[in-house]
Amino acid sequence: MEQQTQTNPLVDPQKAQQSLESVQRTIAEQAEGFWATLQNFSVRLMNPWSAYQIAILLGLLVVSFIVYRLLRPRIREALGQISGWPKWSLRLLAILNRRLMLIIFTVLTSATYVVMLQLIKFPSKSYFVGIFASLGLAWLFIAVVTGMIKNRTLRKVITWVGWIYVTLKIVGLWDRATILLDSAAIEVGGSHLSVLMVLTAILTLAALMAVAGILSKYLTSRIQQIDEMDMSPSIKVLLTKGLQLTLFSMAFLMGLRTIGFDLGNLALLSGAIGLGIGFGLQKIVSNLVSGVIILLDKSIKPGDVISLDGTFGWITQLGARYASIETRDGREYLVPNEDFITNQVINWTHSSNFVRLDIDFGVSYDSDPHEVKRICTEAPLTVGRVVSNPAPVCHIINFGDSSIDFRLRFWIKDPTGGLTNIRGNVYLALWDALKANNIEIPYPRRDVTILSPHSAPAPAPVPSPQTLPVD
Repeated sequence: MEQQTQTNPLVDPQKAQQSLESVQRTIAEQAEGFWATLQNFSVRLMNPWSAYQIAILLGLLVVSFIVYRLLRPRIREALGQISGWPKWSLRLLAILNRRLMLIIFTVLTSATYVVMLQLIKFPSKSYFVGIFASLGLAWLFIAVVTGMIKNRTLRKVITWVGWIYVTLKIVGLWDRATILLDSAAIEVGGSHLSVLMVLTAILTLAALMAVAGILSKYLTSRIQQIDEMDMSPSIKVLLTKGLQLTLFSMAFLMGLRTIGFDLGNLALLSGAIGLGIGFGLQKIVSNLVSGVIILLDKSIKPGDVISLDGTFGWITQLGARYASIETRDGREYLVPNEDFITNQVINWTHSSNFVRLDIDFGVSYDSDPHEVKRICTEAPLTVGRVVSNPAPVCHIINFGDSSIDFRLRFWIKDPTGGLTNIRGNVYLALWDALKANNIEIPYPRRDVTILSPHSAPAPAPVPSPQTLPVD
């Protein structure tokens, strides 16, 4: 039987080997050029004037340290006396105070470089002083700008990336470094994918996402400042979520276009996402769509008091996937948005904050029911949270075995304050009012008759097994 060898038409081993050898050769050439640049730099350091410049820089560093130690206590004392300034200005002063020694060194180095250019007409004899002056200015600018970023991780990443970039750019190694990183590449589906492209994509996307996050927070704060008379809380949440989705989507697409990615290739990705949604992301999509529906129809909104599956509390946050419900005992339930669509929800404050509560009680048959109704409609008004309009009402609902049964109905307008506690306070007010008017609250009574053994009839005799008839 003749064995046939099948080859993958998408991958040509010979072309792949040639591409790998070409990449290795290019990397080796660029590495040699990079090493040659470093050697030239080291040779330049052996020049006598280079030694003079290094000695001058070390002397400036010592002077900067001495001036820093002398000025630091006075500057710290002056900063401690500042009050009433905006937060951004205080943060800027704190950043400059932390970089005080770098500021002093940069000022002294820059002044020395200008003087050397005037006295010595050869720029090569002040080369290293100029480099350190430029590095100091660049590092100081990056430190001040990134210091205003509140996110610590993002601040560190941007700071180090900026310092590495300006350092390579100033010392003249940036072009070599970019060529070296770009030469380390592979061909994927006809596309050139290099280390430089990957790093550029990561940094670009991170920067655009950071800008989108800052804009999102700023716009969200401005939306939250709008008065509720002009915009309802549900519309605020819907507008905020829409802005966040738009900003981050635009940042992602702009990042892809910046690095040269063809957005037409996203068609296949969109199809894969649609297939995943159809099979594995049904609940997630259901919660997202339910959240949009809730925001649009305004069935619930932040601040509403609701009851859902035995959970009583008020809405504190409406998210894209869930709603946060805080209860009276301090617990916070994260309820999926789908539950508000598929289950029955009691919204105590949907159209009004007024809530009616009922309590049942009974009085003795010796009491005047008309007088009881009058007393019991006045008693709840002594409780602070009970409103007088609508007024409390009391009705007879049953003639029980041992009492006349009544139902008292009253209204409150702050259900977030709790329901059980207000019922308890009204019960206490009823107790005090009924006791003050000598109205008895009865309890069930039963008459029990105990029969003596002599008066009880004798039980009928039970026939023995011997006297039973036999078939």
